[in-house]
Amino acid sequence: MATDLSTYPVELASTLAGRLRTAKQALVTQWLDRITARVAISSKRVFPTHELINHVPLLIEGIAGYIKRPERDMAAQAPVVAKAMELGALRHAQGFDAYELLKEYEMLGEIIFDFLADTAENIQEDIPRRDFLACWQRTAQAIELIRQATVSHYLRLFSTQINERENRLRKFNRTVAHELKNKVNAISNASEIVAESWADESERKEFEEIIARNADGLKRVLANLESLSRTQADSRHCRNVLLPVAASEAVRELKEAAKAKGVEVRVASDLPPIEVDAATVELCLMNYLSNGIKYSDSAKGERWVAIVATVEGPDTEKDREVVIRVHDNGIGIPADKREQLFQEFFRAHGDTVTDADSSGLGLSIVRETVESIGGRAWAEFPEETGSTFAFAIPARRWDDLETTETTSEESPTAD
Repeated sequence: MATDLSTYPVELASTLAGRLRTAKQALVTQWLDRITARVAISSKRVFPTHELINHVPLLIEGIAGYIKRPERDMAAQAPVVAKAMELGALRHAQGFDAYELLKEYEMLGEIIFDFLADTAENIQEDIPRRDFLACWQRTAQAIELIRQATVSHYLRLFSTQINERENRLRKFNRTVAHELKNKVNAISNASEIVAESWADESERKEFEEIIARNADGLKRVLANLESLSRTQADSRHCRNVLLPVAASEAVRELKEAAKAKGVEVRVASDLPPIEVDAATVELCLMNYLSNGIKYSDSAKGERWVAIVATVEGPDTEKDREVVIRVHDNGIGIPADKREQLFQEFFRAHGDTVTDADSSGLGLSIVRETVESIGGRAWAEFPEETGSTFAFAIPARRWDDLETTETTSEESPTAD
């Protein structure tokens, strides 16, 4: 909306802009406090770098300049717009949703307008209300332009992420069509042989195992296909369950596969009773557990995979997180293959383990899924044996953290 330069109260605007600039650090601190009060993350993670915390006042500076200079346009190349876009990129990387981002700017607007209202009360001159309204309107325009820059950049990144997921899905469709065809043919052929009267008991058992193995492979492929087809949803619409419940469901799904390989699946009794997105956690756990089972070490008399979890942080590097690890005492990962583990279609044991069905997509799906909600995924390699696959998701709900702390205090082993 254009500003009428002939009637704009330049002197009043200059006074308000000057006071806004003087108070910009205090206003940013108020904003930081308001944001931090809404989410259970460290204030250092709200604006986690020195560059951001030092330059965020440029948002206030840009608003002040827009108020003072009615002829000025907030161009796309302006430093304040660049910082607004930087904030959008940060929130996207942290897994915040658009609602949370809009809420931040709602709070910024409240803080600035409260400050200007107090300032107006302290101005002694008899100034027409129309002049205050003109400055008020100009301020609202400035906040809106900055908000648009932030949200537009956030949505561009979000759209790019969705397009990448769609490309992954198309690529997966080509691969999975071939894999499904092979597995269905194997099941069909084995079923026909089992039905033949000439097949003896040992042959029947062998082909029944082929049927079971390929059926399990079909389930895994279909689960991966479902996860890839799911776009990032608003977290408020996800099905949340307690972490121990999600872990139990993942173990139940793989019970028969573990039994067939002689692998014991262990679940720590002290998993934190914190709410998690059921789809995300079960998907990640099933992929990790499935790998631990498939690549167990047949030379060992006792074979196992174990689920453990802790709530960690916050510190200057990350939010408070739920960190979930799946340990195993399997054949491990060759050192020269570790950096490629989470790449699409990569199989660390593709040349050495020929009886394990794998599309090479499981770990890449895990990483992409947890990163879409602001989490991370990685692998650890103990010196003694096996491997550890881990993922972490942000713990932003105060209720969950308070429950975890209460449980810890009530534990008999607590100090």
